[in-house]
Amino acid sequence: MKQLTQIGATTQEAISLALQKLGKTREQVDVEVLQEGKKGFLGFGARSAEVRVTVKEVQVPTIESDNAQLQVVTQLYEPIEVDNVETLSSQVSEQPSEMEEVQQVVKEQDEDDSANPIEEAKAYLSSIAEQLAIHDLEIATTREGKYVLFQLKSEKAALLIGKRGQTLNSLQQLTQLVLNKSAKQFLMVKLDVENYRERRQVALELLADRMADKALRLNQRVAFEPMPSYERKIIHNQLANRLDLETYSEGTEPNRYLVIEPVKK
Repeated sequence: MKQLTQIGATTQEAISLALQKLGKTREQVDVEVLQEGKKGFLGFGARSAEVRVTVKEVQVPTIESDNAQLQVVTQLYEPIEVDNVETLSSQVSEQPSEMEEVQQVVKEQDEDDSANPIEEAKAYLSSIAEQLAIHDLEIATTREGKYVLFQLKSEKAALLIGKRGQTLNSLQQLTQLVLNKSAKQFLMVKLDVENYRERRQVALELLADRMADKALRLNQRVAFEPMPSYERKIIHNQLANRLDLETYSEGTEPNRYLVIEPVKK
């Protein structure tokens, strides 16, 4: 039984992060809330939410057989008793048209399932934009395997991005929840506004170099402000080849932050 305990700013965020790590949808797991999140007041009394997510066991239909009888149960036909596998194959082959009809229905359902979740997510983003008085929102989507990119465009892009991308990050997590609510397979969402992610990466790489120089100049560790894991990873990667310092993360989500420390000689 696969199980994961996850911490997040809210219960929904903790569940979303756990689903990402497990690669499962909400319907494929059982969730136990260990602790509800609390915002606190002016930063005091805040606490993270904690959940335990357990992957549901899949009940696999079994085929029981002995020397006298083979019993096969399906959702399409009543149980059939046969003396051997060859007899079963001949009975199934007598109904090709019906099987073809079922296969066609399944194929059409798969095509609908692969398209509808993305449209639902786009409708959700449009509704959020309307609440923010954004009436010119354009949404372009690109899917590669399990990854779906939502590229947003608007004259009021700053409202969608927020301070240091906080609004954009929250929208990305919520969009992923909406998308996977009805998706057939677990999908990963990347939300971007006016290529903000690329510009933010460049800014973080420059910041990493400046903070590294500061740590060496003062010969002491320096800490960044709390940031999402993928932004901490950008800084880690930028300084990965530096032999004169090390980087590591401290704290708990959503207040986890990165530290640069000179290597002692």
